[in-house]
Amino acid sequence: MIGWLIIGCEVGFWVLVAAGLAARYLLKQRKLGALLLLLTPVVDLVLLAATVIDIRGGAEVNFMHGLAAVYIGATVAYGHRMIKWADERAAYRFAGGERPKKGPKRGREHAAAERKGWYRHLLAWTVGSALLAIMILLISDADRAAPLKQWIVYWALILGVDFLISFSYSLWPRKAARDL
Repeated sequence: MIGWLIIGCEVGFWVLVAAGLAARYLLKQRKLGALLLLLTPVVDLVLLAATVIDIRGGAEVNFMHGLAAVYIGATVAYGHRMIKWADERAAYRFAGGERPKKGPKRGREHAAAERKGWYRHLLAWTVGSALLAIMILLISDADRAAPLKQWIVYWALILGVDFLISFSYSLWPRKAARDL
């Protein structure tokens, strides 16, 4: 059930974003558009509540319960950025806004962007791991909580690899076009 809810929440997030941008740029209803965009965190609250209810109800804890926490952590860290990305493109396409700028591909600016991306990943891991830890405490059974503990460890390993890659650009930046 939780797996389907995660999919539904992801769809719900993008439906709210699309509806908010459509209201803002196509219907010229800026307040309605803002309201719909502000409702996107409600999707996370629904998923969080359903996950806790499922675990407290005695469901077998599995990969999907951990994925729910990861999804929420990622949404907290990246959600605003994704909405901003979509908003810039909708403003350009439908409201004569500026052409969205592409991120830097080389040099110090690229290295700085990579570090910022890693810090955002760290925020996602922190939020997701905190939710996983809360779920582990709610379960209070080490064997039953094992899948959630594994999520924290595996995600920490991925975060470590991301750190090495992201910060490697600070030590060995891609050469700027003029330096090639």
